[in-house]
Amino acid sequence: MSTSPSNGRPRGRPLELEDWLNRFIYHPLSGRLARALVPTGISPNAVSVMGGLFIAAAAWAYTGLDAPQSALLGFAFQVAWHVFDGADGDLARLTGKASPVGELVDGVCDYAGHAVLYVALAAFLDDRMGISAWPLATVAALSHGIQANHSESQRRTYLWWAYGVPWLKNSGAGEEGTLRRGNWFTGMFGWMADGYVRLATAMNPDAEAVDKAFLSCGDPSGLERLRALVKQRSRTSLLLQKSLGANPRAPMLFVSMALGSPIYFFVAEIVVLNLLLVASVQYHKAHSRQLAQELARA
Repeated sequence: MSTSPSNGRPRGRPLELEDWLNRFIYHPLSGRLARALVPTGISPNAVSVMGGLFIAAAAWAYTGLDAPQSALLGFAFQVAWHVFDGADGDLARLTGKASPVGELVDGVCDYAGHAVLYVALAAFLDDRMGISAWPLATVAALSHGIQANHSESQRRTYLWWAYGVPWLKNSGAGEEGTLRRGNWFTGMFGWMADGYVRLATAMNPDAEAVDKAFLSCGDPSGLERLRALVKQRSRTSLLLQKSLGANPRAPMLFVSMALGSPIYFFVAEIVVLNLLLVASVQYHKAHSRQLAQELARA
């Protein structure tokens, strides 16, 4: 992974954060799409919106078409979402438009698109098992949201610690940050950012001590030593973070719908992924405590 000699920030995506789907399929396609969009003048936020629409299109395909076309086309739309979900960030970096607002718009579009998906899946399952489909889908959707918050916040925390790349927690988007001082629209995003960060912090409060260790280190060479220690100690935590991310869900839903029902997907999210979430939260808390102790000694 190449870094800038001035600040150690990655020029691209760190390889240790990439699984094989991102490394060889999604992110190469995202980069090509972003470069093709630069001359068009389209904004990164518009790309985020298009990504959300692909999730809505997947909902239509999975529930509105006959098998096996429904599963195949739904999965294809989910793959397109993955590509657009990476392209908005790439486009923002290429055009110098990366910002806390853009980060939030990306998240809001993702959550809105998936809300449509879960409503469609619940309505589809309601025809087969009745009203009980709705609480099942609701618990699965809430589980998805919490799991996604944990996975993404741990990924962004790692980028902050290992490469100095800020995110919502430390980019001035919180309660005293710039988003709260704008109009009602940006103020609404500020409240969303605050809620997002509060949930992430609740699942890993011990990360605050590591943040303080980095903020208190004013020596560039010492800072690089701290970052090297984080990279060395984070291999297992990164594996857990990836397993709760977006990539495993598209194949899970594809298989479930190919079998004729979203119930298998819902149960996997509620049982399997929530057990993994509990394990990941406990591990990341212990990992952060250990890191804080080692950074203090270093």
